[in-house]
Amino acid sequence: MSGVSWPAFLDPVVRSIQVALLASVLAFVAGVAAAKPMSRARFRGKALVETVAMLPLVLPPTVIGFVLLTVLGRRSWPGRLAEWLFDRPIVFSWQAAVIAAAVVAFPLVYQTAKVGFASIDPDLEAAGRSMGAGEWQLLRYVTLPLAGRALLAAYVLGFARAIGEFGATLMLAGNIPGKTQTLPTAIYIASETGNASLAWWWTGTIVAFSYALLLLVSRKN
Repeated sequence: MSGVSWPAFLDPVVRSIQVALLASVLAFVAGVAAAKPMSRARFRGKALVETVAMLPLVLPPTVIGFVLLTVLGRRSWPGRLAEWLFDRPIVFSWQAAVIAAAVVAFPLVYQTAKVGFASIDPDLEAAGRSMGAGEWQLLRYVTLPLAGRALLAAYVLGFARAIGEFGATLMLAGNIPGKTQTLPTAIYIASETGNASLAWWWTGTIVAFSYALLLLVSRKN
């Protein structure tokens, strides 16, 4: 890591963790909120809805980034609303990195949480209702505890996916050192500019972090 200061090395590491934390929370809340009703729902067109929800898992990240760039650009009403809220355009900002990471992390959170909710014995929830428990009480004291391991796995997988996001982040947030540069984009630039040593240091950091997260999931299950 010769010629590179520790602050310069740590900057994308810290930003990646911050972005992944916020993105994983957004993906977790949205994923769990969608997975709970969909785990038992039966309606025509359910497969189509779930296919749309899972698309970010299989689409090229550049496609996701292009769609987000179009939706959140300054010419769209969501983009203008975001610019009014944050007093600046949403694209090429750290908020854009959070949004991109949350979108690509959502399918993993949704699918994992849905499996957890679907594995709960419906008779246990029915017993809670027969004893007078309301839906919120049932959710808090029965459903969430029983799906706890799956929900933990959903969050950790979402976090791991968010911290490794590259393509959509690069298109929507760019690669601005000190502002939007995350570990994956920093590794790409270091590799392109011939700084293989620094690229390896950052690669080792993200590999170690991702390995620790996946180990946590496997130990909890």
